[in-house]
Amino acid sequence: MMQWREGTVEQVRDRWPGAVEYAVRLAGEAADDELVRALAYTALVGEPEVGDRVLLNASALLRGLGTGGLAFIVAAPNRLPADPQAPEGHIVKARYTPQQQMFMAVDEQDSPHHAVMTGGWAAAGDLLGMPVVVADLHSALPAILAGIRVDRPHARVVYLMTDGGALPIAFSRNVATLTEQGWLAGTVTVGQAYGGEHEAVTLHSGLLAAKHVLHADIAVVIQGPGNVGTGTPWGYTGVAAGEALNAVATLGGRGVAALRVSDADARERHRGISHHSTTAYGRICLVAADLPLPTTGDAFGALVTDQAHTLARTAQGALTVRDVDPDGLDAALRAVPVKLSTMGRGLDEDHAAFLYSAAAGRYAARLLES
Repeated sequence: MMQWREGTVEQVRDRWPGAVEYAVRLAGEAADDELVRALAYTALVGEPEVGDRVLLNASALLRGLGTGGLAFIVAAPNRLPADPQAPEGHIVKARYTPQQQMFMAVDEQDSPHHAVMTGGWAAAGDLLGMPVVVADLHSALPAILAGIRVDRPHARVVYLMTDGGALPIAFSRNVATLTEQGWLAGTVTVGQAYGGEHEAVTLHSGLLAAKHVLHADIAVVIQGPGNVGTGTPWGYTGVAAGEALNAVATLGGRGVAALRVSDADARERHRGISHHSTTAYGRICLVAADLPLPTTGDAFGALVTDQAHTLARTAQGALTVRDVDPDGLDAALRAVPVKLSTMGRGLDEDHAAFLYSAAAGRYAARLLES
């Protein structure tokens, strides 16, 4: 059940494209006039101002969740946003919820890109061998981009956000900054996710749009922030990474599986290669894909290499372990224009988590040379 609260905007704390974070004073005796962080998606509710009364969804905040642990502004009743002047598109996302929205999908009939999407290589469903890096955690995105840029700083990289985590891409400050800094050439939101430069109904059409509309050299497919997991092998939204590799192969792309690795996670199932990667890539992926590994030469690297070869040997699909030179990757990670953080740990707290993602990016970049 959703837990409603009412409050008054006291301060604008931060803003980035598509979102504004506020300090909101909760009303009511039970709330004890508490001041909380609250996020407004401007496309949904406009921009409340200091002093405005707002209605909040406080469920995640009150449950003390991590990524989603803040309140969300549902409406500012006395300052409703104006209707868009020229509504376009008829693809509904967040369907049949009170905040469903209509968008112009990249391939629908009225789209300016309809001719591209219904002709030539896009109509044939062919990515022409484009490398596509797939990962399960949103936190891998900046590390993958860092690895790509070591060897191909001018490569056009397009991010496809799937709907396993946050649905609005505006929730990700990383995406906003990486786009602003020119590290991303474009974004596509697929499935129920929304708010990218382009919208796509499926990952398949999104990948084709990345290649043939946005002219990507490399695509990266990862769910949005705030993945859901139950501690069980199958009850985790990141298993969709295996399905993504199946889509890449179906469309004639080159699938690159970024391994989820940790040398700091205390849970045994995440030591070295996470069980989420072994499930997604070993059981769900049914096609050929590459598993890049940085050749670190240390004991932890030997552990992961052994795990990776076991994974490749027992996988349903044809996984191939690929060695990647790690020289320069650490420096590239330290130059990323966003804060690196995964499961609450930074670069020096869980270095391997980011290094292996960067190695996947470097490997994808080097595929452009072949």
